[in-house]
Amino acid sequence: MRAIDAEHYLFELKLKREKVPSFDEYPFSLPVVRHLHTLQLHPKVTFIIGENGSGKSTLLEAIAIAWGFNPEGGSKNFKFQTRASHSALHEYITLVKGVRRAKDGFFLRAESFFNVATEIEQLDLGPGGPPVIDSYGGVSLHQQSHGESFFALMMHRFGGNGLYVLDEPEAALSPQRQLAMLVRLHQLVQSRAQFLIATHSPILMAYPDACIYQIGDNGLQRIEYEQTEHYTVTKAFITNPRRQLDRLLS
Repeated sequence: MRAIDAEHYLFELKLKREKVPSFDEYPFSLPVVRHLHTLQLHPKVTFIIGENGSGKSTLLEAIAIAWGFNPEGGSKNFKFQTRASHSALHEYITLVKGVRRAKDGFFLRAESFFNVATEIEQLDLGPGGPPVIDSYGGVSLHQQSHGESFFALMMHRFGGNGLYVLDEPEAALSPQRQLAMLVRLHQLVQSRAQFLIATHSPILMAYPDACIYQIGDNGLQRIEYEQTEHYTVTKAFITNPRRQLDRLLS
């Protein structure tokens, strides 16, 4: 056993390349899948970055489903389905787990979190047990802004000692809330949480105890924070916005 296995809930994933019917068919035609053999994850935080349509969400979705999460998001206890839109990629990957057993976990999909909030309300209409919403702060997620409900999820529902798969969690968060999310992320990491995050946010991906994989034409490549386009473009714009605007709008 590799020593670092003991620090992971999810150590790596492998693509069953011999089972793939055709790399010319979706989702196997995506560069992130076409060139995938093995992806090793950081024991604390792994970021997946890339352009829109590069396959970030498709990859995270497959990992989440293979782990046992509901395709539309939620914990392993969520079984609802609004619309079957997930790919079959989860059937072609193998998850290599560490020796630690996850006691908690959640799959956040920004685009379908509304459905998760609705499912919580539906569950609480049923008999027995304490209200599910109590685990999310006690206030209906539909009665909060998108950003507030995302933040309530991290503050109240995530408890550590588990695996959290987050697809673009910054989608509804202001820059200040993204900074607050970094603080909460660090608290959870210190409580033995492991995160896999797809993001466009240069604020989030600055978290120091992490690794960043960028999706390019040749698949996934590990990259340093300062080498990411998100960092360089944001820095160039903030350093001299007038010059950047003149160049863009001329």
